[in-house]
Amino acid sequence: MATAFSSDGEAALRRELGPAVAEPRGDLDGFYEMGRAAAFVRGGGFRKVALQFPDELLADAAAVAARMEAATGAEMYVLGDTTYGSCCVDEVAAEHAGAEAVLHYGPACLSPCRKLPVLHIFGQQPLDIGHCAEAFRELYPDRQSRVVVLSDVVYVHAMGELEQQLCTEYPNIVFSRVVCGDPPGPTPPGEVWQFGRRFPVEAPGDLQDCAMFYVGAEGLALTSFMLTWNRCPFSSFDPATGCGRRETLNVNRALMRRLYLVERARDARVVGILVGTLGVAGYLAVLQHLRELLRRAGKRSYTLAVGKPNPAKLANFLEVDIFVLVACAQNSVLDSSNFYRPVVTPYELELACNPAREWTGNYLTDFRDLLPGACAHIELPPAVPAAEAVPDISLITGEMRAAHLCDLPAPQLPPSTTLACRDQSRALAEISPAASFLESRSWRGLEQQLGQTPVSKAVQGRRGIAIAYEDEGREQ
Repeated sequence: MATAFSSDGEAALRRELGPAVAEPRGDLDGFYEMGRAAAFVRGGGFRKVALQFPDELLADAAAVAARMEAATGAEMYVLGDTTYGSCCVDEVAAEHAGAEAVLHYGPACLSPCRKLPVLHIFGQQPLDIGHCAEAFRELYPDRQSRVVVLSDVVYVHAMGELEQQLCTEYPNIVFSRVVCGDPPGPTPPGEVWQFGRRFPVEAPGDLQDCAMFYVGAEGLALTSFMLTWNRCPFSSFDPATGCGRRETLNVNRALMRRLYLVERARDARVVGILVGTLGVAGYLAVLQHLRELLRRAGKRSYTLAVGKPNPAKLANFLEVDIFVLVACAQNSVLDSSNFYRPVVTPYELELACNPAREWTGNYLTDFRDLLPGACAHIELPPAVPAAEAVPDISLITGEMRAAHLCDLPAPQLPPSTTLACRDQSRALAEISPAASFLESRSWRGLEQQLGQTPVSKAVQGRRGIAIAYEDEGREQ
């Protein structure tokens, strides 16, 4: 007999679940900008188009796809589950359907794509302009304040009206503009073009003298802004709650945590490179850049494609000392406090392995800034012989560690090869540290045992759930 405080969970396991029925929103044309989307499809002459929705907007997917097909005559394919973050355009899933273009709905990181034409439709979430303007006045009573206004992409449609209300009172206010893709050339001096936002500043160094006002809820976008522009005071207005506040997140404390992870990366001997995107332009180049950086630093690296990382997935790679996540700017800063091993960003790995890169107070979340030709790229210094290297002590373990770059020869064998023939007797020699680690495990996974298992006919298995199969007698 189950008590009031515990149960065997049978009722929950036997509960029948039906499909979740959600009514689509009434104003589909306005919220999803059906006219602009249809013009994009017709103008490009696309016959197959992928519609990418985040989870919270999937209830409208069928209705939007039906209307788009009727308006354009093109085939629409709904991408319900993304390979990585929903803010990134899932070009891989779109190509599986043979799509010629992508309509991306909902919040977006605005990272440039590599192959397919993309139209971003953010969804026009409501914003009380008057309430937001009043919150701004309370946060910045000095009318001469220099403030840059940023917003979540779902509130971009209302920024023009907010600018009209505030620009007459605040002569030094600057509103950012949302832009998709990279600038056509080098960013002009006196202008910031980052995270899909563009706004002018008098000089690049003057940005630290500005305050930042963010319209949107607390989330990955705001965190990325605050880490990147960590010298600027931030405040925000959440349209969902109607509250404005000064951001009390201790950015310096967050940076201290990230710098601690840099020390962990310096101590690491085996690094796992996590592929967190297959659609952001330049991801292949940064993967090669990180492999070369780790090779020169004398560390072993393995490239892992596990989809969306979580503690359970990464705990399978016990031989890895630390992971580096290659993802878009919003998803690269991952809180790995619950993970078995830490997860760092490409910039943090560069701080750990490139002696020429020093901490300047500027934090980079976009991995493309590290590539050759980018604004923050720093060449690797020449190799230093081990005898001439300056000794370095780990701040975590207190032990000596190698902190110089070595000119190691490039590996001649493909990365996937773990065993090689040692001599004519066909003895196998291990050439991979991962294979060595696997040999020391007590459990090595399922073995095929080809030719050792007798062949048998297929039989019908059990039916039901593990707590009570249909062919088992139940105790009364």
